[in-house]
Amino acid sequence: MNDQPSRLEMLRFLERVQQQDLERTRRWIAAAQQREAQRQRAIQARPPAPDRLIEQSLSRDVPAAYVHRGDCHMAGKRSRGVARDQALRALTDGIAPCPHRLPDTELGILD
Repeated sequence: MNDQPSRLEMLRFLERVQQQDLERTRRWIAAAQQREAQRQRAIQARPPAPDRLIEQSLSRDVPAAYVHRGDCHMAGKRSRGVARDQALRALTDGIAPCPHRLPDTELGILD
């Protein structure tokens, strides 16, 4: 008596295993596509970066440390986006312009 499966039975078994692997791979691909679509939607939903920033000082007694351009790499974590008129007002009120990106020149205020 021969208890070993035939070659055809082994090939059918292999086919079922490969079909399961293919279905699992397709689920992984679908999940990755969904994550990428969510990431793209999140990027598109982001508000635009501000044109100007005001960096708050470490002390509560001093209102602000610098006025930065929105793309300034020197702006610290305590920075917040402001409108053009707020940046102008801050500069005319004596808040220092960032020495790296010169927002005062961009805004038309020259010393």
